[in-house]
Amino acid sequence: MTGQPSGPTFGRRAVLKAGGAFGAAAATTTLPLVNVWGADSSTIRLGYIGARSGPLANFNAPDSWILDKVKTAIGSGIKNGGRSYALDIIVKDNQSDNDVSARVSNELVLRERCDFILANNGAAVLSVGPLADARGVPALSGMAPWEAFVIGRGKMPGPGYTGFPFSFHMGFSIGDMLASYIATWNELQTDKIVASLFQDDPAGRSMGNEHIGVPAAAAREGYKIVAGGYFQPTNNDFSNQVTKFKNGNADIVVAYSSSEQMVVIVNQMAQQKYQPKILTIAGAPLFPASIEALGDHGDGVTTEVWWTPAWPYRSPVTGQTAKEFAAAWESETGKQWTQPLGYTLGLWDAGISALRTAADPKNKVAIRDAVKNLDVETITGRIDFKSTHIPNVSPTPMCTGQWNLTKGGKFRYDLLVVTDKMAPSIPVQAKLKPYAG
Repeated sequence: MTGQPSGPTFGRRAVLKAGGAFGAAAATTTLPLVNVWGADSSTIRLGYIGARSGPLANFNAPDSWILDKVKTAIGSGIKNGGRSYALDIIVKDNQSDNDVSARVSNELVLRERCDFILANNGAAVLSVGPLADARGVPALSGMAPWEAFVIGRGKMPGPGYTGFPFSFHMGFSIGDMLASYIATWNELQTDKIVASLFQDDPAGRSMGNEHIGVPAAAAREGYKIVAGGYFQPTNNDFSNQVTKFKNGNADIVVAYSSSEQMVVIVNQMAQQKYQPKILTIAGAPLFPASIEALGDHGDGVTTEVWWTPAWPYRSPVTGQTAKEFAAAWESETGKQWTQPLGYTLGLWDAGISALRTAADPKNKVAIRDAVKNLDVETITGRIDFKSTHIPNVSPTPMCTGQWNLTKGGKFRYDLLVVTDKMAPSIPVQAKLKPYAG
């Protein structure tokens, strides 16, 4: 990836609202809201913000397990310039809420006096960044599109954009996601008619926007849209939309929804015997449990992929490959891997690497400069702020994957990469097959 902006131009308001995530599901962990580890008189204070509760909690569900692995890997602390620094990790729950994010960001900066902050979901990105810049505290964020980090803060990539003083972001591109979707659709012979349906929330409004979303991206590639409009999160009747799609001869359906609504939509498609060749859903299919809730109707669903165990990268912190890291998770938890598992470790990889290479890991300007000059392979991909074409942003790989029923496998479904046009360094694992219905 070159780091150049791709896809449509994104309006500030739409991307700001879309920055949270393209999906959410309720989950919680038992990790305390604040966790201080390893404090002594010579320490680096590292703040971490994630969603341990609220609608984005699934994205941070692996956090406590990952944090244990990071602690084990760094042992007595951070080695830098022949010295060893103990590390205090102060963990905050932003409860998937922008206002809570602002509050806990202030706590980390003003009360905890952190030397460095990692922010790991969209609700935290826009709260931490401006405060970090104002107070001169280096911050690195992830788990959100980079457009939210830039455009959502009133900036526009291109001439005149010079980045931010102390805040940085590693993340995928919304433009790459839509381009990857369409590259996937191009792999099957279709009538190039796409039915669309989006949950009525900020992310859904952005995906359905005629200027920045699916309609614009599809039109550029010669696709026609049968618009199903927007629906409320409490809606449980999609029969009219399904009938419209069926009568419109759309053999591609693209949607964004919560897990609960996805089940209703797919079941009502089956009831009307409407089986498109391609069913692409953003958000809910990120998580195995959501696909399993579809029964056999999940076979062949396509979705965005920003990490899998097939990623050809290794963690500089744990030393594990993506495959080894996912296998350890499954062995120790009994749960199937999820995309946030690798994406979160990638943030820790980059953050720890910056502390290890900073001229003085107790000096905020030195840490900022270390991030600014970071060029390191992480389990998520190469994080390169040194030569990026988007100041303060390191784009990460984006592909399209397809969920396939397994035959006697450990888990009912596997998510396999089927399109890597936007990230050719990622291996394609399977050929796209028609949606099984």
